[in-house]
Amino acid sequence: MKSKIEPAKSKAVSSSKTEQQIQSKKIKQLEDQGYYVIKLMKTNKNGIPDLIALPPNTDSFFVEVKRPGGKPRPLQQYRIDELKSKGIRTEIYTGE
Repeated sequence: MKSKIEPAKSKAVSSSKTEQQIQSKKIKQLEDQGYYVIKLMKTNKNGIPDLIALPPNTDSFFVEVKRPGGKPRPLQQYRIDELKSKGIRTEIYTGE
């Protein structure tokens, strides 16, 4: 006779911390360990996790897409420089 498996009953989790507070704690922990951490807000992939943590000198890289002759805005250039300082490769792609 097969035994029926009952689904686990979820317990209400009572916590005084918000998800944002928990996430901020995790970001700080990772950054303290040398990771470059990015909070993903909107991506082309539904269901992607909230954070990406890149270790220094990773093989991953970032691409800033610009029209031919276009240049990064000051904040974009700041982020490009910040990534490079962490040993993370970046490139500006103009389609040429």
